Amino acid sequence: MQYIFVTDAAPGASMHNSVGEFISQQARRNPDKVAVIFEDQRWSFADLHQRSSALAASLKRLGIVRGDCVSLYSHNCPEWIIAYYAVVNLGAIVNPLNSMLTSEEAAYAMNDCKARAVIGSSEKIAAMAGVLHKAPLEWRIAFGAGLPDGAFAFDDLLAASPSETDCFPDETIGLDDPCSIGYTSGTTGHPKGALLTHRAIVMNTAMTAVMHVRTAADVVVSALPCTHVYGNIVMHTMIAYGGTLVLHRSFDAERVLRSIEAHRATLLEGVPTMYMYLLNSPHLGNFNISTLTRATVGGQTMPEAKMRAVEEMFGCPLLELWGMTELGGLGATHTLYGPRKHGSIGVALPHQQIRIVSNEDGETQLPVGEVGELQLRGPITMQGYVGNPDATAETLLAGGWLRSGDLGWMDEDGFVFIVDRSKDLIITGGFNIYPAELERVLAEHPGVAMVAVGRVADETKGELAKAYVVPRAGVALTVDELDRHCRERLAAYKVPRLYQIVDDLPKTSTGKVLRRDLHKLDL
Repeated sequence: MQYIFVTDAAPGASMHNSVGEFISQQARRNPDKVAVIFEDQRWSFADLHQRSSALAASLKRLGIVRGDCVSLYSHNCPEWIIAYYAVVNLGAIVNPLNSMLTSEEAAYAMNDCKARAVIGSSEKIAAMAGVLHKAPLEWRIAFGAGLPDGAFAFDDLLAASPSETDCFPDETIGLDDPCSIGYTSGTTGHPKGALLTHRAIVMNTAMTAVMHVRTAADVVVSALPCTHVYGNIVMHTMIAYGGTLVLHRSFDAERVLRSIEAHRATLLEGVPTMYMYLLNSPHLGNFNISTLTRATVGGQTMPEAKMRAVEEMFGCPLLELWGMTELGGLGATHTLYGPRKHGSIGVALPHQQIRIVSNEDGETQLPVGEVGELQLRGPITMQGYVGNPDATAETLLAGGWLRSGDLGWMDEDGFVFIVDRSKDLIITGGFNIYPAELERVLAEHPGVAMVAVGRVADETKGELAKAYVVPRAGVALTVDELDRHCRERLAAYKVPRLYQIVDDLPKTSTGKVLRRDLHKLDL
C-alpha cells in the first residue's frame, strides 16, 4: 500500500522511507531555514543535517553498526536532536532515556536493551561512573562543560567529516527495520522497552501532521521532553515538514509566554499541568500570544472547564490527544478543522483502528457508550517489549490489537472518551470511582488551579478517594467549600472522603501528575 502525504515543499511526495530522511530531505529543500531555536541560538536544517551526518560517521568509525542500540541521556537541547538523528541515520536503534532517571535506573534500561554506547550531558555521563558495571557500555560520549574520565567529547566527534562512501541516512534502511526502544514509566516492577520500527514513527509523524495541519509555516513552542513520545513526535513533525521548533530545556510559564510572543508562534504543545500553570501565571496578560492558531494537550485527561478557560484566554482551539510509548506517539487526536468534543481524546489516527472491549474477557467489543478497555491496532504499534515475551503476549493480542490499560468509551461518532487508567481505579464499598471524574468536577471550582485524586486505605470500605488541591494564586480555599462543591455535583459515593490543600503536585519530567506519589504529601 502506498501512503501519500502532501506538503507545501514537495506536492505529491511519497512517505519518508526512514526517520533519518526527515532531516536530509529538509536540508536539501530548505537548507537555510531555521529548524530549531534553543535559548536564543538557532540551527538551520543544513546545520542539523551536517552535524548529525558527522556524528553518524564518527559513531561508525568507533564501531557502531546497524542494529546496535545507542542510549541518549540528557535534558532537551540541540545536541540531543543531533544525536537522535545520527543514530537512526546509521540504521542503529536509538534508546531515549528520561533525563529524570537516576543513574541506577538508566543503567537498568541500558543493560536491558544491550546499548553499546550512551550519548548525554556531561553531568549525566559523570554520574554513571558508579554503575558502569551494570551496563554493557563500550563508549560514553558527553557534551557540555567538563569531560568525564573515559568519555569521548561530543564536539570532537562532530568535527569529523563523513567519507566519500558515507551516505546518511543509509539508503538501505527500510520502514520495517527497528528504529527506537522507548521505556515505559515502570509503575509496577521494572520498566519495559517498547521496540518501534521506522514505519511506526514515520506513519505517526505523517498522520499527526495531517490531523493538526502541521506545515512549514508553523513555529511550535514546546517544553515537552524530547525523550517522551509526545515531545518526540512534536520534534519529528517540525523536522519532517519544515517547521521551526522553539525548544525549551524545561517548562517555565513566563519563558514560554515570552517565546510565543518573540517568535510569533503558531502552535503550543503541553500537558494539562503546563496549561494550568499558564492560566495561573501573573504574566499571562503581559505577552502578545495572538499568533497562536491552535494548541495541543495530552499526557493526561484535562478537565473541560480548564480546556474552555485555555481557549478563551489563548484565543485558539485546544486539541486534546492521546498516545503511548508503545505507539511511538499519538493514537488518537482531534483534527484542526473537523468537529471537536471537549473531554474526548478525539478519533483514531488515519490507518489505525480503536475499539472498546469488555474488561472481563478483553475481547468482546462493547456497544456505544459502555466503558471498557481501549485497544488499538495499525502500523504504529510496537513490535513488542525487548527481551520480555510474556509482557509482549499480555499487551499485543491476536489480530494485532494493542492493550492500552486505559478505560474509556466511544460515542456514535467515533470519538473516544478516556475515563481513567485501569490501575488508578478506586473501589470503595464495591463502587467504582474514577479519579479523573472527581478531578474534572473539582477543577470547575473557580478557586482551584490544579487537583489530583488518589486513594487511601480504609478498613471498612477498602479504599477511599482523597483530593489534593492546589489553590489559584491569592485564593484561600477551605475543605468545607470544596466538599460542598463536590456534593452538589457528584453522587454521594463519589464524593472524596478526604481533602488536602497543597502547594504543588508530584509530577513526571513531562509534567504529568504522579498519582502514585500523592501519598507522599499526606499530613
